[in-house]
Amino acid sequence: MFWVLVLLSSFIVLSGDVIVLSEGASSRPHHINVGAIFSLSTLYGQVADIAMKAAEDDVNSDPTFLNGSKLRILMYDAKRNGFLSIMKALQFMETDSVAIIGPQTSIMAHVLSYLGNELNVPMCSFTALDPTLSPLQFPFFVQTAPSDLFLMRAVAEMITYYGWSDVIALYNDDDNSRNGVTSLGDELEGRRCKISYKAVLPLDVVIGSPREIVDELVKIQGMESRVIIVNTFPKTGRMIFKEAKRLGMMGRGYVWIATTWMTSLLDSANPLSLPKVAKSLTGVLMLRIHTPESRKKRDFAARWKKLSNGTVGLNVYGLYAYDTVWIIARAVKSLLDSGANISFSSDSRLNHLKGGTLNLAALSMFDQGQQFLDYIVETKMSGVTGPVQFLPDRSMIQPAYDIINVVGDGLRQIGYWSNHSGLSVIPPELLYSKPSNRSSSNQHLKNVTWPGGGSVTPRGWVFPNNGRRLRIGVPNRASFKDFVSRVNGSNQIDGYSINVFEAAVKLLSYPVPHEFVLFGDGLKNPNYNDLVNNLTTGVFDAVVGDIAIVTKRTRIVDFTQPYIESGLVVVAPVTKLNDTPWAFLRPFTPPMWAVTAAFFLIVGSVIWILEHRINDEFRGPPRRQIVTILWFSFSTMFFSHRENTVSTLGRIVLLIWLFVVLIITSSYTASLTSILTVQQLNSPIKGVDTLISSSGRVGFQVGSYAENYMIDELNIARSRLVALGSPKEYATALQNGTVSAIVDERPYVDLFLSEFCGFAIRGQEFTRSGWGFAFPRDSPLAVDMSTAILGLSETGKLQKIHDKWLSKSNCSNVNGSASDDDPEQLKLRSFWGLFLLCGIACFIALFIYFFMIVRDFCNHHKKPEEEEATVPSPEVSRSKTLQTFLAYFDEKEAESSRRLKRKRNDDLSLKSS
Repeated sequence: MFWVLVLLSSFIVLSGDVIVLSEGASSRPHHINVGAIFSLSTLYGQVADIAMKAAEDDVNSDPTFLNGSKLRILMYDAKRNGFLSIMKALQFMETDSVAIIGPQTSIMAHVLSYLGNELNVPMCSFTALDPTLSPLQFPFFVQTAPSDLFLMRAVAEMITYYGWSDVIALYNDDDNSRNGVTSLGDELEGRRCKISYKAVLPLDVVIGSPREIVDELVKIQGMESRVIIVNTFPKTGRMIFKEAKRLGMMGRGYVWIATTWMTSLLDSANPLSLPKVAKSLTGVLMLRIHTPESRKKRDFAARWKKLSNGTVGLNVYGLYAYDTVWIIARAVKSLLDSGANISFSSDSRLNHLKGGTLNLAALSMFDQGQQFLDYIVETKMSGVTGPVQFLPDRSMIQPAYDIINVVGDGLRQIGYWSNHSGLSVIPPELLYSKPSNRSSSNQHLKNVTWPGGGSVTPRGWVFPNNGRRLRIGVPNRASFKDFVSRVNGSNQIDGYSINVFEAAVKLLSYPVPHEFVLFGDGLKNPNYNDLVNNLTTGVFDAVVGDIAIVTKRTRIVDFTQPYIESGLVVVAPVTKLNDTPWAFLRPFTPPMWAVTAAFFLIVGSVIWILEHRINDEFRGPPRRQIVTILWFSFSTMFFSHRENTVSTLGRIVLLIWLFVVLIITSSYTASLTSILTVQQLNSPIKGVDTLISSSGRVGFQVGSYAENYMIDELNIARSRLVALGSPKEYATALQNGTVSAIVDERPYVDLFLSEFCGFAIRGQEFTRSGWGFAFPRDSPLAVDMSTAILGLSETGKLQKIHDKWLSKSNCSNVNGSASDDDPEQLKLRSFWGLFLLCGIACFIALFIYFFMIVRDFCNHHKKPEEEEATVPSPEVSRSKTLQTFLAYFDEKEAESSRRLKRKRNDDLSLKSS
């Protein structure tokens, strides 16, 4: 911004000599100036100075690269002083520098970027990686190394990978550290994690004694989280770990994650002193910007000892310093090759600022600055850091980090993080050609040696070291005390839920000092929503008891794994169906009984028709024949040999009917057996749908969420609901008709039915939930307790506790569930195929029989010649024929045969005479 430029310039009194640059010069400049601002007493400054001089020499070693021009790096030592950094930046603006490498810190980057914006001079920094240095706000500021946004994303994914939820951030109060931690908080929030405490230290440049560090570390010692993220600088970082070791904070249970400052420190350390330093940092995790292996990188590393004279080791920032010079050199080459002139002119907005001794007109504006900036961000090259290219948002392509574990006397790489594939043990460059896979099952790191030498991942938290026991709220129930109750008025709490909690706590690998605090007056059941809400206000540290896991509560607290299944059910009075003398009729539905009986009569009638003319058993008076029909058809159920006394057609029909009868009777027997052995109950209440459609009153337990559920979800009027406080009140209200049914959770209902008989659950559970223990949001204890509850279930301990408290019954029968129809009742639709088969057999047999009898009738009753001469009327003829046919049908077949034989003999005698 312009006012910043004026403000900064007011600190400078320039000499009267003004350097005036020619505009539009046609020849290439002999020297092209590039400024650099670093504090050479710092580790980053020392490495950058050596690397940039090497790059300058390499660029200028080839005269054809810039066609005779020379790149000149003007290094200025800011001596860790912000004011001097500003002064030197202004001097670079006077000496016509096309770019500035630096500044070293994000604080100066925010300030000096305004100068770059005003005077069109690009600033390229590989150390000021603050995520808030946006190209939208600072278009002439370019980060030539991956932004710390990706560093914090990598740290957040590591935290998620190891299952931690709360961390502590330890950092300096400067732009780079502070804004990095802010980005970390944003990344953690998206993963349901958080920074529980931010330990802020003075600026790295001003911190002189460890007093402030010790104060913060002592605070951290008394906190719950044991995962500490250190985002600082080498000087402060060394002091932090020195004091942490002295305070005993480098032992088991702690997790230390250091950002890139530590790898830079160790990479640049004297190899002879590294084992000693590493031993004091055993178990620390740290990150380093990943640079893929290449020949250029190996060659440069081989040159480093000679370049540095052994004063400092090469770290990743030395590689980026080298590549940054080449980025600028290539941009200069592109600018010169385009035919553009490198020229500077005075800023017209500064010319009118006259008076005093300020010579603001000496500040030059780079005329080709925007074009030069475009060439910088369009760079595509292969450097010592790997592929160098900028994305449209100015971030570096393929940001990745090495994840390193300090082990014993050295460093061990346990994996990588890349923005493409997350955590992996495979180098990122081998994964870029494959589709991105960020699924949790695809995230991997090698085993870690943690502080204290352990290999088991620390849980990342402990109970705060403040001497206070956990206050655990429990409901002071007035009924159903088998779940939670006070023992004989003492302070001891017992019950099913309490036993489960205590058993789960014993499975934890650490002690949980706690005390139970009753909630409620004990005269009536407390409101469970109020009990759970006390977790959010800090009244309780946990809530234990018969706490239903429902949506409203999960929005404000975290629950453990359910330790018992639960759900709302309907309870109503019932009568026992199989106590009546007509219970034997229940296996069949009425239509089934009707069709079965009808087919007995149909089959008997068909057999009578088939056997009437040939079987003496089917002849005689009508009463006798009716009795024969009924007896014969029903006796097939018991005497399978009956088919041997009938004709072939009758035998076929009887065999098919016998097959049908056997299947039906076997099904009937099985169903009747089930009905007589399993309790069958009946009630006008069939389930929750009956309650909704009826107008009867419904009971619920005081304090239960069932009341709100019926009002809000089932739309049952509040006036229909009756609050009941105990199992005895349940029974009384159901017996005297105060309520037609009760809606409550399944565990309560099971306990009620075990004591009071004559009631049953009607229908199915119409909600699915469970009971769990409640903890504040993101409490790590909730996760560990869930694991412990699963352990109780797998070992059978949970079932034993259940049997101890809840498996009892005072009723001789089992109060069960009943549906609208008895499940054993046999319906007609299950047997219609059998009846159809029998019907078709009867029809075919009758058709064949009538065909044969009509044929025989026509042969036996030919009209005599004298009758044929007399032609009666058609009505008389048909009536006489029908009478004759019926007489023939009723006549025994043997008699018809004898009569026919006599007639034939008579006819022969007449013809012979």
